[in-house]
Amino acid sequence: MRYRNVLFDLDGTLIDSIRLILDSYHHTMATHGLPARSDTDWLAGLGTPLTVQLREWACDPERMELLIETYREYNIRNHDSMVTAYPGVVEMVRTIHRAGHRTGLVTSKNRTGALRGLRRVGLEEEIDLIIGADDVTHPKPDPQPILLALERLGEEAGQTIYIGDSIHDMESGRAAGVATGAVLWGPFDRAHLESTHPTHWLDHPDDVLRVLELPLGA
Repeated sequence: MRYRNVLFDLDGTLIDSIRLILDSYHHTMATHGLPARSDTDWLAGLGTPLTVQLREWACDPERMELLIETYREYNIRNHDSMVTAYPGVVEMVRTIHRAGHRTGLVTSKNRTGALRGLRRVGLEEEIDLIIGADDVTHPKPDPQPILLALERLGEEAGQTIYIGDSIHDMESGRAAGVATGAVLWGPFDRAHLESTHPTHWLDHPDDVLRVLELPLGA
């Protein structure tokens, strides 16, 4: 196998949850009378945990917990009506898993939120391992989440590819020494990700199968 292990980001990579995420941030800011930020501002931090995105307005741990609670209440309430899988993604992941590759999810969501997203699109059984924000002390773009995934899988970086949609994903993967696959079906285009020099550009989920040298629709 060219890559024995395939690690995925979640939001913007496997599931289209971007509008829900942005609306959850807007709701949180409005609820607490905080200054509005644009979609572009929030997108710049996509792929990092809530504690990173919201730290500017959290002067203490209690305030941070309150902001996160507001975000999650809105997000959970609207999750199933707004989250879908990107076209071709479910079939792609199932094909990879059936072919014998180890699969993992490395996300800046906590484990509960990640499982909710996987279940929503029917991929829970196709993912062998989940590393969430609550599993690490140094989230993406730090390499720790990916290094932890490799440790728990008992696998090597040289046999692994990390597939994600954001700069933070690509930087984390590069720092961990794994190959990187930049997704272009998510919220970011090639120009946005160019500076990260990914190992592979992925315009469509079928491109992942090509990289893994798997037949389409296997």
